[in-house]
Amino acid sequence: MSTKVALVTGASSGIGESTARKLAGMGYTVYGAARRVDRMSGLADDGIRVLAMDVTDDASMQAAIDRILAETGRIDVLVNNAGYGSYGAIEDVPLAEARAQFDVNVFGAVRLIQLVLPHLRAQRSGTIVNISSMGGKIYTPLGAWYHGTKFALEAISDCLRLEVEPYGIDVVVIEPGGIRTEWAGIAADKLSATSGTGAYANQAAAVVESMTSDASRKRQSPPEVIANAVAKAVSAKRPKPRYAVGFGAKPMIAIRRLVSDRRFDWFMRRATGVPNQPAAA
Repeated sequence: MSTKVALVTGASSGIGESTARKLAGMGYTVYGAARRVDRMSGLADDGIRVLAMDVTDDASMQAAIDRILAETGRIDVLVNNAGYGSYGAIEDVPLAEARAQFDVNVFGAVRLIQLVLPHLRAQRSGTIVNISSMGGKIYTPLGAWYHGTKFALEAISDCLRLEVEPYGIDVVVIEPGGIRTEWAGIAADKLSATSGTGAYANQAAAVVESMTSDASRKRQSPPEVIANAVAKAVSAKRPKPRYAVGFGAKPMIAIRRLVSDRRFDWFMRRATGVPNQPAAA
């Protein structure tokens, strides 16, 4: 049988880079995709094939899939990892930014799924791995649009799993907890820029601190734990629909499942340090 082929998006750093390396170590022919190819020179040096891809640009996604099929004749694993966190109060976030968050985190992933599915169905095999978040099951202050994308990706993955199972295709959701990547810094910067002043300034300051403090970073898990979960999923004869891994993922999801909405509101305010009073006028 030909060597199996995997495509990993958002491969220029963090979870995507670690996943690309892990799959290559397992013997896959791996294509690592990201907007900035220059940040993937290390992957290329290690034999991973790098692709320039913007998941908001249909032409670049189609070109990437065409290249993979032209060079290998198959695709076996799609890891939808590209994404970012756009934080800010709902009142403050421009709808253009909200749409951009969905374009990257949801519609880009779904479009790649649409592009690979005909080939997976023809093979009657394959695995689609969607990197969601524990944020697809819980919610935090000022994270509405980010959580919205992850809740959506969870629901889409469930529906997709039912649709493609008859064709021998597995759909897996990975729900990372706190992971030591660039994500928190980017989300914090967006939050400060969007809601760092005004009515929600005190909430924003607390959430930024909870995201970026040294104590928070020390608790975070390395991205390799997510790569290992992806490896476990694609190697399993019958993978689980979901893998919650990384700092806080399992306990936070369990707490959300067990307590009332009001109790979870209280818990999240305490966990993030968000005050239960409005900002000073």
